[in-house]
Amino acid sequence: MFKLTADNLGKRFGERKVFSEIAFELSTGDSLAVTGPNGSGKSTLIMLLLGYHHATRGEVGFHEDNEPLSDSQIRSQTSLVSPYLNLYDHLTGEENLTFFATVSGGHVTGKRVDELLALVGLEGRGVDMVGSYSSGMKQRLKYAAALLNEPAFLFLDEPTSNLDDRGKGIVAQIVEEYRKKSIVVVATNEKEELSFASQICRLGQ
Repeated sequence: MFKLTADNLGKRFGERKVFSEIAFELSTGDSLAVTGPNGSGKSTLIMLLLGYHHATRGEVGFHEDNEPLSDSQIRSQTSLVSPYLNLYDHLTGEENLTFFATVSGGHVTGKRVDELLALVGLEGRGVDMVGSYSSGMKQRLKYAAALLNEPAFLFLDEPTSNLDDRGKGIVAQIVEEYRKKSIVVVATNEKEELSFASQICRLGQ
């Protein structure tokens, strides 16, 4: 059983307060939607939970069976999908997945690559250069990359950005599957995406 805890989190940039007094506890099978107006700190909170930003106050905890995870364990157990993550246009879809698996210290088989591409609706497109992909195809490839490590903690920032109805359906299926076996945290302003989560954290109130 994995746990993600936030204890009285606050974040400032200089004199500007972004948010304060954020607290929650999530266990495997729980999901949280972070929502609020533009500029309320949704992406900042995601980055803070992942360790890319430091909290001004409060603490974040990642645990397995009540034992704290080390930084390397956290990295191996977490994945992020975000519009701001970059893919490599000069590599194929398959090569992107192989590269991401390698830099994270893992290994991926050709069979697993094919499974992931099929899961996100990119069957037969893995040999194409990512530079030829549409924005929606790139977003779906990011999901394939995020699922390489079967994450225990899945973070989604603007999860259906650039996606058409088919792509949104694929994401909804992925989220439904991972809600059962992982901890899912979603940052969104889209009302329909609030249904991805069992709990809601509202910023900017």
